[in-house]
Amino acid sequence: MEEILLKQRKYFLSGATLPVKKRIYALKSLYLAIKNHTDDIAKALACDLGKSPFESFMCETGMVLSEISHMLKHIKKYANNEKVRTPLAQFPAKSYIKKSPYGCVLIMSPWNYPFMLSVEPLVDALAAGNCAIIKPSAYSPSTSALLEKMIAEIFPPEHVTVITGGRKENERLLDLPFDKIFFTGNSEVGKTVMRKAAERLIPVTLELGGKSPCIVDESAKIPLAARRIVFGKFLNCGQTCVAPDYVLVHRSVEKQLLKAIRQEIHIQFGKNPLDNPDYGKIINQKHFERLSTLLDSGTIYCGGERNKNTLQISPTVLSDIHWKHKSMQEEIFGPVLPVISYSDCDIILQTLNERPKPLAMYIFTENKSVAEYFLSRYAFGGGCVNDVVIHLATSEMGFGGFGESGMGAYHGKKGFDCFTHEKSIVHKSASMDLPVRYQPYSKQKERMLKRFLK
Repeated sequence: MEEILLKQRKYFLSGATLPVKKRIYALKSLYLAIKNHTDDIAKALACDLGKSPFESFMCETGMVLSEISHMLKHIKKYANNEKVRTPLAQFPAKSYIKKSPYGCVLIMSPWNYPFMLSVEPLVDALAAGNCAIIKPSAYSPSTSALLEKMIAEIFPPEHVTVITGGRKENERLLDLPFDKIFFTGNSEVGKTVMRKAAERLIPVTLELGGKSPCIVDESAKIPLAARRIVFGKFLNCGQTCVAPDYVLVHRSVEKQLLKAIRQEIHIQFGKNPLDNPDYGKIINQKHFERLSTLLDSGTIYCGGERNKNTLQISPTVLSDIHWKHKSMQEEIFGPVLPVISYSDCDIILQTLNERPKPLAMYIFTENKSVAEYFLSRYAFGGGCVNDVVIHLATSEMGFGGFGESGMGAYHGKKGFDCFTHEKSIVHKSASMDLPVRYQPYSKQKERMLKRFLK
């Protein structure tokens, strides 16, 4: 690992990654390789997570291709120097912000979207002109192996390389002097990453998670809310960092929503979801057992079926839930949806703000003032009004957490900026030199200085 990083450092310092033309070539090469390996990516994701080819392209491969297309369209503009106004006191001069890559970056990705969350940050890092080491999760071995093979086909190891392995490899990588660390995963590991980075003063971007609430008020269009909640919650078998973790529904429409959600589960997944070939599985036995213990919270309104052999849990809705139930003490990260009723927005807002800041918040309402009330007064990473999860499926806005759910953002321009250091430059003319700033000082110089700086 040390040798690879030293080679990447030498390659970066040679200036090989700086020309925008070479960055474009790297992105186009990556795009072509992904297109050529689309079927292989789908097979790897099916092996690791039971994803269907449709879901694999919609949520992973297609999103990466879209990010590359965005970068290819905008990279020249993003990489240009940004001119800014020069104060009169610095005349004659010009001022600008120079966009410079960090250098050698480490990208650590999770297992739930193992292709997209490895390659999309890589796209942004390459566009910004960096070298990169990717460390995918050991929990998704098929996708990790494919990533290692693909990246080796596209890039020399001194530019981009993949290092596989588990905790030992993670710990060793975090002891190396990278110029930037980009981590996606759970908050406990995120704390370790930040602690290790702090020892070397390495800047970090942390994309974590949390218990993202979904609020449904009495004015919401219930059938539509149910359809979209079911889609976002049970996508990837619930193993999505921005999935609605639980639902807060106004007491007056609670029964209506529960009934509509149960109906939507049948429509989208069939009456026997575990027999649906397009329904995924839990990543491993450990997480299967953890999720199984959450089914004891409240009452199983629908679902609850499990298959230990296939590591599947059917889309499950829990009713009669209280804040102290086990399902409300940790991020669920699986196909289990607790539903809590409420009657007072103020009390709900107060309760939410007493809890850790989540990665996302969703609200279904036809009342604009209610939407604005929660959007303005509740602290969270990002979210949607009258939909779920889709706010991250765009390169036109940044995606990231806040507080306990992470720091920093990426996607599109935010992604380019994430892997870029902005150098503030004043280019002073040598044709003349105003003597005001030099000693000896005088009253006349003081009067001139005050005119410049007022």
